[in-house]
Amino acid sequence: MSSERWATLALHPVRIRILRAVAGARLTTHDLVTRLPDIPHATLYRHLATLVESGLIEVVEERKVRGAVERVYALPADGAPLDAAALASATPDDHARYFTAFVSSLLSEFSRYLSRERIDFTADGVGYHQLVLHLTDAELATFAADLNQVIGPLLSNQPGDGRVPRLLATILMPADQPPATDTTQPNPEREERSTTRKGSV
Repeated sequence: MSSERWATLALHPVRIRILRAVAGARLTTHDLVTRLPDIPHATLYRHLATLVESGLIEVVEERKVRGAVERVYALPADGAPLDAAALASATPDDHARYFTAFVSSLLSEFSRYLSRERIDFTADGVGYHQLVLHLTDAELATFAADLNQVIGPLLSNQPGDGRVPRLLATILMPADQPPATDTTQPNPEREERSTTRKGSV
């Protein structure tokens, strides 16, 4: 799928939420309605149908329930993101749109959290911060592998047993480095202090 086609299909606030809900799970339409209660049913069904038609979500099972056919949805085995070729061909403008949609989705989720009757950052485990890690390429690869090893097994957790859905978003990119100080260039202030000291001897 081309990056432009993927962006057209996936980068919609409702579809992003559907994709996130289905990630790591097998859900029926009823399950999606329960997990996304603020989305009107007709809107949810329409966007779900679009995602299925495009292949971003698959129907993995059909079963009869009281005379009706109930479908079970899941992400394809290779997931919903862009493939490597499409990602490599994406332009800076494409990535700007992807990142804008990503950040907009986070803002929407945080706004929904803040609209609750009661919020408690400590009890709810809510936090946000930025860190700068100084890593070689090898250290970065090790970090990514270790992180995947921690998170991977948790992705198969199903709802229930006291589990609360928790949104974890990650952003990893090079940070701007301060310009290196050129010690070969004269420093007027240092020269002036030096001249003063010499003149006072």
